[in-house]
Amino acid sequence: MVIASLLRPAVSRCSGFKPNLKPLVRKMHIEAIPMWTGSHNNYAYLIIDEKTKDSMIVDPAHPPEVLPVLQQHISSGGINFKGIINTHHHGDHAGGNKDLLKQFPGSPVVGGKDCAHVTKTPTHKSTFNIGSITLTALHTPCHTQDSICYYAVDGDQKAVFTGDTLFVAGCGRFFEGNAKEMNKALNEVLAALPDDTKVYPGHEYTKSNIRFGKSVLDSEPVQKLSAFCEENDRTEGKFTIGDEKNHNVFMRLDDPTIQKATGKTDPVEVMAKLREMKNNFK
Repeated sequence: MVIASLLRPAVSRCSGFKPNLKPLVRKMHIEAIPMWTGSHNNYAYLIIDEKTKDSMIVDPAHPPEVLPVLQQHISSGGINFKGIINTHHHGDHAGGNKDLLKQFPGSPVVGGKDCAHVTKTPTHKSTFNIGSITLTALHTPCHTQDSICYYAVDGDQKAVFTGDTLFVAGCGRFFEGNAKEMNKALNEVLAALPDDTKVYPGHEYTKSNIRFGKSVLDSEPVQKLSAFCEENDRTEGKFTIGDEKNHNVFMRLDDPTIQKATGKTDPVEVMAKLREMKNNFK
């Protein structure tokens, strides 16, 4: 997906006037690479600064599907490969690091402390760059204790790579954490991002997530997302943090309808009950 904008010159009534305007240069390009040969519907994401061609790959778990894309870009001169970013250590996210490093020896691996072959674990809210793109590491422990989301900004373009912490209309299981941690990750850390930040999750789970969501909160935003899913198989980069605050039940813990459905009012207890309900939802 390319995030781009174009300045459109206004029509002048002055004879012979030639507006000295030109298109804004596109900078941040995000290419989703579906890795769907397995059962997990994973995404890898290639982040490219179109000005410098510097690029990094997020969660390249399945090299047979990722490497051809990278090699095509490299052979055409489209990218300068700068390394790997991992959202957490699970094999369906960091499991491809070893084979990618065989192709790109010495490349840095930015990720949580338990990620395979990690060379740099950024501290919470620290930043690094891919060309002119600034990425901020946001620690979001729960799904795993080394979970990190990455908020990318280039001018007015904003994106967040959320791994298995935030999905469109859902969240990850609490494998190494608890409801208190997930509530903080979603409703304090990620919810604090600008509402127009596009969400790039680690998996395409939206259809199952929204079926569960409708069973708890059959609101207009939930219905709208459900209708979108009937027509589309992919949702990465299509929705924002602002959208998630409206249609993601895990980010609406103070909603009276959700509190009624869970029988809880304390946000952490609501989160815990929602995740239990989702785990058992058919």
